Amino acid sequence: MGTTSKALSLLSYFSRAQPLIGLSDMARLSGLNKATVHRLMGELAQAGFVEQAGSGREYRLGPAVMRLAALREHAVPMRDVAAAVLRDLSDATGETAHFSLMQGQTLSTVAYAYSPLHGTRVTMEDAEVLMLHATGSGLAVLAYSPPGMADRVLAGPLAARTDQTITDAARIRAILDEIRAVGVAESVSGFEEDVHSHAAPVFNAEGVAMGAIAVAAPTARMDAQLAARIRAAVRTQALRLTAMLGGLTPPDYPKDERPRDAAQDDSRAVSLPAKG
Repeated sequence: MGTTSKALSLLSYFSRAQPLIGLSDMARLSGLNKATVHRLMGELAQAGFVEQAGSGREYRLGPAVMRLAALREHAVPMRDVAAAVLRDLSDATGETAHFSLMQGQTLSTVAYAYSPLHGTRVTMEDAEVLMLHATGSGLAVLAYSPPGMADRVLAGPLAARTDQTITDAARIRAILDEIRAVGVAESVSGFEEDVHSHAAPVFNAEGVAMGAIAVAAPTARMDAQLAARIRAAVRTQALRLTAMLGGLTPPDYPKDERPRDAAQDDSRAVSLPAKG
C-alpha cells in the first residue's frame, strides 16, 4: 500500500460512535507505528481531511471531507435513489435494510431504512465501514468483484470482529462460490454478535459489483420462513436498484435463487459471518 493509500485508509476509522481519535488510538487501530501515524495525520491535516480538536488534541474529520461528500452527492444523488428501494425492502421484510457502496477498497454504508414493526432491531451508522470478508454485503461484493480483487483481499491478514468471524481464506473462497451459485450472501454474527443478514450485489454499467443491499435482523428472529422472504426480497430489490442506477447484471448472475434444503441452511448458519 502506497503512502497516499495509507494516509487515506486512516479516515475509515472515524465513525459516529468514534468521531474523535487520538494519536495512540489511531496507531492501535491501524496497526502502524506512532511516528508513521503522526506523519500521515499531519499530511491529511495540511490537506484539510482531518483537524485537531478537544483538550487532548484528538483528530476529527476536516472540512475537505465534507466538501467532497457534498460534491459527490450533488453529482450522483445515489442516497436518494437508494432510499425508496430500501424503504420498500424494509417494509417487505419488517427488518433493517441498508445499501453499501465500494469507495476505493472500502465498503461503506450509504443509506439505510428501519422497520417500525419491532422494538428490537439492528441499527446502522452513517458511513459505517463494512469488512469485506466478515459481512454479507462484503461477501456479495467480493463474489462479483473485478478480477484479482478477492485475491488481494484474502491474501492479507483477515481480522476477526467476533469469535464467529471466518478468517480462513480457503473457507471464504468456498463461500464465494456458493454465493455465485445462488446470487445471495448470508452471514451470521461475523461482524456483530447476534446479527443475521442477507445481501445481494448491486452492479455498475460494466456488470461488476459496485456495492450491495442487505437486510439485517436479530438472530433470534430469523426462522426459515423469514429467511426465505428476505432472500427473495433482497434479490429483487438489488436488481431493481442496479437498473435504477444504470447498471447491468452480468450473464453469470443466476436468474433465480437455487432452492436450498433445511440441512444446507443449517450448515450456512454455522459457518457464515454477519452484519451488512
